[in-house]
Amino acid sequence: MREITDFDALREAMAENSGQPEGPARNARAEELLTAAEKLNIPLAVIEALGHQLKVYNYSSEKGKMFVPFARLLRLWDERPEDFDAYETHSLHWVFKWVSAGMLDQPHIPLASIEKWLGEMEHRYRLAGHSERAVRSAEHSVAAHVGDVARAERAYAAWLAADRDAMADCPACELHGQGWWQAEQGRDAEALELWRPVLAGEYVCAHEPHTALASSLVPLLRLGREEEARSNHLRGVRLVRAMESMRGAYAEHVEFCALTGNEARGLELLAERPAYFTDDGHPQSKLDFMSVVALLMDRLTGLGLGDRQVPGPAGREWTARELAAHARGQALALAARFDERNGTAHVGERARARMARQPLAERLPLGVRSMRPVPPSAPPAGVASPVSSSGQPDLPALLDEARRLSDALLPGAVEAWAVAAEAAEGAELDPRDRAEMADHEAMSLGPEGIELFERAAGLYTEAGDPGEALAARARGAYVRALAGDVDGAVAAVTGPYDEILALYAADGTGIRQTASVVMSRARTLTRRAHGAEGDAAALAEAGAAVREVLALVEGRTGEDVRLAARVAEAQAMLGELAGLAGDLETAAELFARGAAAFVAAGLPWFAVEYEARLASLAHHLGDMAEAERALRAALEHGGPQLEAPGRAQLYLQLAEVVGGRGEAAEAARHALEAAHWADEAGESATLGAWARQQLGGFLLRQERWAEAAEVLESALPDLTAETHGDGAVVQTQWWLGDCLSELGEHRAAAERRLQAAEIARHWPEQHDHATLAHLAGESLGQAGLAAEADRAYARAGDLWRELGNVHGLIRSLRARAWLALRAEDGLGEARGLMADAVRECEAALGAASDEESRQQLVSELGHTHQQFGDLLARYAAEEPEGAAVREVFEEALAQAVRSAAVFASLGDGALHSRTGAELAAARLEADLGRPADAVARARAVLAAYDGHGGPETGHADGEGEAVRARRAEAEQLLRLLTEGRD
Repeated sequence: MREITDFDALREAMAENSGQPEGPARNARAEELLTAAEKLNIPLAVIEALGHQLKVYNYSSEKGKMFVPFARLLRLWDERPEDFDAYETHSLHWVFKWVSAGMLDQPHIPLASIEKWLGEMEHRYRLAGHSERAVRSAEHSVAAHVGDVARAERAYAAWLAADRDAMADCPACELHGQGWWQAEQGRDAEALELWRPVLAGEYVCAHEPHTALASSLVPLLRLGREEEARSNHLRGVRLVRAMESMRGAYAEHVEFCALTGNEARGLELLAERPAYFTDDGHPQSKLDFMSVVALLMDRLTGLGLGDRQVPGPAGREWTARELAAHARGQALALAARFDERNGTAHVGERARARMARQPLAERLPLGVRSMRPVPPSAPPAGVASPVSSSGQPDLPALLDEARRLSDALLPGAVEAWAVAAEAAEGAELDPRDRAEMADHEAMSLGPEGIELFERAAGLYTEAGDPGEALAARARGAYVRALAGDVDGAVAAVTGPYDEILALYAADGTGIRQTASVVMSRARTLTRRAHGAEGDAAALAEAGAAVREVLALVEGRTGEDVRLAARVAEAQAMLGELAGLAGDLETAAELFARGAAAFVAAGLPWFAVEYEARLASLAHHLGDMAEAERALRAALEHGGPQLEAPGRAQLYLQLAEVVGGRGEAAEAARHALEAAHWADEAGESATLGAWARQQLGGFLLRQERWAEAAEVLESALPDLTAETHGDGAVVQTQWWLGDCLSELGEHRAAAERRLQAAEIARHWPEQHDHATLAHLAGESLGQAGLAAEADRAYARAGDLWRELGNVHGLIRSLRARAWLALRAEDGLGEARGLMADAVRECEAALGAASDEESRQQLVSELGHTHQQFGDLLARYAAEEPEGAAVREVFEEALAQAVRSAAVFASLGDGALHSRTGAELAAARLEADLGRPADAVARARAVLAAYDGHGGPETGHADGEGEAVRARRAEAEQLLRLLTEGRD
């Protein structure tokens, strides 16, 4: 660290320190700089160093330290105001507001002292000629803090009535404070209207929209505006995450998680900032933080997760229940200190109310990966457990309910039979009851239930129902096919099939049992057709078996929902066989027919499987409208019966289809649902990662950069080349790099782009590798890493050359030239690189094989000459005047003239580019002391637009605006050149 020997070095060091991250290291450096300033024996140096120290304390967790440098500054002002320049005079009065607010946040400072300080602020502002606006704002803060609503409302009105002047807070901060008060008084809609321009980015500052985004979360939830709340959380948490001084805003994001069913994300946020549990420099924000920690821990405890380990203060392990007690104790102790100081109970009441808040949404999906903590297991939802008058399970009622559900094919039938079976343990049952219990238990076990089906068949026989016994045996045969023993299944179903037909012909059983056996045989033969790889005989036999179901049942269903379901399933199975035969159009038609039949039978949840298959077929056939219709129908018909994995798959497919027709906002909503349900299904790392990747892409398409970045960063750890393909990994890194670039996080953007480029380096096709290397060069350059940027551009240039992409090569050379100009004595290298770009362009132009390519290369050449001229002019403008500099100006002019000539060869299609080059040449003529030539060029530009730009010309709005802008530029230049000449 270099020694501070003069005032300029001190100022440079303070500017450098201001750019460092908030925290103790920056504060310590400010203290060192004050010591260095005192050694310079320059009063203003000490004043500036004290102001710098005060500022870094205020923007840190050590806010309590700022009172000492401020008291010293105030003493220096009272003793020798002439030592303060205009800027430091303004700053001294400005930080009065910081100090008054800071005193409120420190419970050891008496309220009387704060009121005295408020009077001092008012007196000094009046002497300095400032408006009372900032004073009334400070008074409002004092009144609101102690709970004096009447005084706060008076001060609020006076605050808004007073004139804005140089001492007023910036518009963003003022609007945040005004909105906070409205929300505090329960006027959420008014608060959000005040915050609107801040949230939209119309007003910004060092801490806005950071705090407004955080403050808006609960009001938005209370108003039911969940989509906005989600967006503001994702945007806002990104802004405050790295800012040590924003513990209060960070707490509001943790609170949001606790109130929206995102407890796991709340825990992740706590784990990211362990120092927030113990930092004592700002008691008010610690009170806020501990209050929401208690809220979150109480929420977890209420979910049955009180013994779960959670992040907490360092030095020991914490359970949710233990941390809840600790945080509540800390919060209430701090609140008690404030209330004792204030002489009111207001702070404690607010803290208790905050800790007692109830969730405002059962679960608000955020799109980022965050599994909901799972409470201890509960009985299956929707399964009734009636009890008798003795308090024991009412077995007859349970059996009746199970039969009702299974006869109507309603959801929950298998579970209802399981409940009945559990209640029947030890009870005497007739064979029919035991048969049905065994039958449904076998259905729930899948391939492991084959033997249980045989047991059920025996019990049905014992009960005198041979048809149902054959149906149970046939179901067992089909389950054997599902387990992989297809040939054994075919053999096993043949006997029951022959027997049931004979029995039915002799009126020994009904159509329902017969249809069950015939359907089991059709299912088994269809299963065999799947493994026969298009064997025509297997397909024909399966098709005949399915049509036999239809021949048996169609027209005879009556009110029997089971028979109606057989018809619907048979239609869908014919579609399945048509697909196996390669007739996709017929398959799609039959799937649609089968799904419609299920819906007509009152069994929409059975239609979901076939609507999903129909959607895939329609997508394959290019009928995106039908694919979308089928997916929406599947989601609608699945209802609450649709399990989480299937719901996630359907939403993800729907997002893809909707996004494909350009509806990014709707597609994002579907991808968000897909991510949520994938998490619920325990598939966060697989299907969930896909959904998040797609969601991030759709958010990016809407230019919602911060939200997209949060989601993509959440997806990346789970995306792997093995599971998702390296293309998905590269695309995610690419998108994330774009987001970070737009957010101004250029170093991070470069890292993502370089990581993606490294993967793409191994691909056979190298265009993506070249593009990513080029983009990495852009980010590295914007991050100030010139050498690294040059290497990235050089790598991209080599790749562009290998690919024969002359446009990419030329642009990489131009970018390297601009980087070279930043270096000391870099003109020679910069000039050489620009000259190389011109030569490459001219060589490609000479070899152009078609007119379209030639036109594009001519335009590229024009832009290259233009940038060459701009580069030389930039260098010359920053150098001391002299003969050598004049030569560079002349060289820049020559390049601008060449650029104009090249664009002129393209005619009206390049008019704006040509006139831009002409105006650049005019400015250079003026710099070289040739005003007449400059005037002539400016007038030539105006002449070029004769007949352009008016409504009568028929130009589109954008084109007309471009004409007007170019004319205005030429006219302004003419005015500057002709002033004083006439």
